[in-house]
Amino acid sequence: MYFCVNLFTMNLQIYIGIDDTDNLESRGTGHMARALAQSLYQAGLVNVDSITRHQLLVDPQIPYTSHNSSACIQGKVAGNDYWIRNHCSDFLLENAAEGSDVGLCIAFEEEIHEDIIQFGKQAKRMVLTKSAAVTIARDHEIFLAGLTGKKIGVIGALAAVGLRFDGNDGRLLWMERLREVQGVFSVKKYREMVSIDMIVDLQGIPVHDDATIRITDWCRPIVRNKKIVLFAEKLNMNENCEYQSATKEYIKLISE
Repeated sequence: MYFCVNLFTMNLQIYIGIDDTDNLESRGTGHMARALAQSLYQAGLVNVDSITRHQLLVDPQIPYTSHNSSACIQGKVAGNDYWIRNHCSDFLLENAAEGSDVGLCIAFEEEIHEDIIQFGKQAKRMVLTKSAAVTIARDHEIFLAGLTGKKIGVIGALAAVGLRFDGNDGRLLWMERLREVQGVFSVKKYREMVSIDMIVDLQGIPVHDDATIRITDWCRPIVRNKKIVLFAEKLNMNENCEYQSATKEYIKLISE
């Protein structure tokens, strides 16, 4: 079947939430999100800007695999929205782990209503239902689908879209060159190589462009006020640079 490309959607911001794509033996949803994003880019459908991880409520009433986190791919539309939906659905059906409960949510920025943002925030602190997620998606005419199993992944998929759009939750799983660039740089040089918005110290104070920073092999900026922010810890005078990207433990503490 042939679809004409909808020129009105070209270059719009798109948010693709996925959840519950794994089992206890498989790679996690973050890995699946990165693979899906690469596939979308290679197919010429989405120019991916970032992928974020969003921690949801951990509670005995919620049947999650390991951490109850979901992921959101954010970027600009490069192809037809029908093709994007079909591509994502086909990719997840083909690659999701056996026994998973895959959820997929796809929304353009103009479609993301306050109800979806509030649903995401609620998913971090209370037990929600599949029917509530489906109702909100239907009311605001965004694409939400349970693809496998009991289809409860729609909860996390919708929550990830709301949280990422709101811009105050989650940490970066991927952005261009984020994982590849390591070593010691000036703050200005690092920001030229990796498109984060700002680098701040542990008190949230911006670090000067001329300061030197060591980027470790686990560097994960977080999302705050719709900006991508890298936290850095001050080093002692005996080090060969002034700052270092914050530790895994600290980033987990402030991003979950």
